[in-house]
Amino acid sequence: MDAVLDNVDLYLKGFGYTIFLFLVSAAISLVLGTLLAAARVGPVAVLRTFASAYVALVRNTPLVIIFLFFQLGAGKIFDWLRFGWVDIHIGPFDFTSFFTAAVAALSLYSSAFVCESIRAGVNSVGLGQAEAARAIGLPFSGVMSQVVLPQAFRASVPPLASTFIALLKNTSVAGVFGVLDAAARMKGFTNDHADQRWGIFIAFALGYMFLVAIVSAIASVLERRWRVV
Repeated sequence: MDAVLDNVDLYLKGFGYTIFLFLVSAAISLVLGTLLAAARVGPVAVLRTFASAYVALVRNTPLVIIFLFFQLGAGKIFDWLRFGWVDIHIGPFDFTSFFTAAVAALSLYSSAFVCESIRAGVNSVGLGQAEAARAIGLPFSGVMSQVVLPQAFRASVPPLASTFIALLKNTSVAGVFGVLDAAARMKGFTNDHADQRWGIFIAFALGYMFLVAIVSAIASVLERRWRVV
């Protein structure tokens, strides 16, 4: 544990990268997952087929394979997917191609699970409400945005919380691909202080547990506030 206490700045910086990875990926996956869910329940057959195929493909592909694709293969297909154009610096944090590739992999992977969570919420909304909205002249986009999705999000809070908790833990994979997040820092600490491995593991496990507890607490607050009575 002394290794962590003597290098608290590196410990906190590692979890800083983890938090940034989580927040950016969660926001992107929520938007993309919502669009996929709308496509899956929409009237356009081509979009339904595409969304279903995307979800089936991504959900059955290991996250490491998606990381490898963005790190090794995507740039050979489209040069801009090398993410060399990304070079952002905020205080002590550097957001470069490695970070961007990790965000892309995590977002695309998690969006499939977000889609299924929201689709389950959509299915919980009474069909009569959507039909009534169509009867008064609302187009499909209006029905989804004004009637169905607001209620679907309420019902989707518990599964979405589980999805985002999984996303938070999945950020640890980024450490293998050049992002100096908490998992990468833990590996560095254990390599430099092999005699303190147990203390290092406990310190980083507590850090992840603290972040998961925050996500769970936010989800609980939203679930109580949005509960239909």
